[in-house]
Amino acid sequence: MPQPAQPDVLAEICRHWSLTAGRAFEPGATTEWVGRVRRADGSAAVLKIARRHFEAEHEAAGLRVWDGHGAVRVFDSLSLADGIDVLLLEACEPGTPASSLPEQEQDQIVCALLRQLWIAAPADGPFRPLAGMCDAWAAGVDVARATMLLGDPGLVRAGAELFRSLAREWSGPSVLLATDLHAGNVLAADREPWLAIDPKPYVGDPTYDLTQHMLNCPARLLADPRGFARRLASLVDLDADRLVQWMFARCVVECDEQPHLAEIARR
Repeated sequence: MPQPAQPDVLAEICRHWSLTAGRAFEPGATTEWVGRVRRADGSAAVLKIARRHFEAEHEAAGLRVWDGHGAVRVFDSLSLADGIDVLLLEACEPGTPASSLPEQEQDQIVCALLRQLWIAAPADGPFRPLAGMCDAWAAGVDVARATMLLGDPGLVRAGAELFRSLAREWSGPSVLLATDLHAGNVLAADREPWLAIDPKPYVGDPTYDLTQHMLNCPARLLADPRGFARRLASLVDLDADRLVQWMFARCVVECDEQPHLAEIARR
């Protein structure tokens, strides 16, 4: 569990934006403080103070491009010298996560939001190609541990190579991706029925963006990975076979840290 943001940092940010801090939410893996605040005009917002992470580097830029269409709005942002990024965000009311719903309903909600989010990235934007992220993940695999879990060094090589090549060989339109959209990152809101939070924007193959939701439904993914892929692909008019390839490759490159993914990769 990360330590909460230093009180003086939180206080300085609140002074800078004329905010009154309210209730803090449970912090995530790289989040130092996130909670409700009141702006000078009395309106509600959410303040997020997070340690800088290379995958989330362009979160604020992505939210500005989406401009509230399918995702929360960002009112302002700061990058502090000590590796901390700060975002002042739209508050979702009531804020119930879509993960509280049955998974079949989650499928519909996640896929509908992805259709909204998959827009052309601005040519002058800061967004990096998905291939860069995939290269970094594939290079970071603990090959010995992955081989032990998968029982076949050929599977490790094939998965890592496929993870890289899928990102590079996409021939369709390259769109702005969320890359970390799952039902826990989708909140009920009054402005729109559901809004995405915590994107990690990249540009590339939209098929990849379905993988995180699948990984967040492990029982269904293990029971019928191909059937699950066919269902999601049909909801967004994408190639189910390509989604199966993405899932195999992603399970391989992540099984060293999440061993249960090795069985899914073998399936």
